[in-house]
Amino acid sequence: MSRIAKKPIVLPPKTEASYSAGVMTVKGPLGTLTKDFKPNIKVVIENGAITLTQAFKNLQSDALWGTYASHIKNMIAGVNKAYEKKLIIEGIGYKADVKGKDLILNVGFSHPVSIPIPADLKVTCEKMNINISGINCETVGQFAAVVRATKKPEPYLGKGIRYSDEVIRRKQGKKAA
Repeated sequence: MSRIAKKPIVLPPKTEASYSAGVMTVKGPLGTLTKDFKPNIKVVIENGAITLTQAFKNLQSDALWGTYASHIKNMIAGVNKAYEKKLIIEGIGYKADVKGKDLILNVGFSHPVSIPIPADLKVTCEKMNINISGINCETVGQFAAVVRATKKPEPYLGKGIRYSDEVIRRKQGKKAA
């Protein structure tokens, strides 16, 4: 039983939601998001609130009930205020730049690494910072993870790409005799 899904989800002003044929659509000031849902969960929209109920009583419905409620909450939050991730680049000679629809990273390899930016994201680079913003929580987080995976921070000197709120546990290097 999900405690999250038992409560109705209230729609803020200037936000519209619709559900038909397994497709949830949320429209707000920043844009529109759509997501496909399985028929295990019934979605009812009335009086400015969204309620979810299980169509069948089985293990899969129990698992999807709270998950779909969280997805809908994320969609509503995204169309009202954009999600944002900040990455910090540390290392001598490391830099990032946006050229057209690609993010170009120079992070210690013999060649620059080019990562295509998804269409619904806005990416900006300022000195040693990369700002990623967009209305879809999943694409913002996934793109930030792909950028970070290009050069993960290493524990000895701390060089690499890390999240702005991430703390790197530093290790002690070799000691002189």
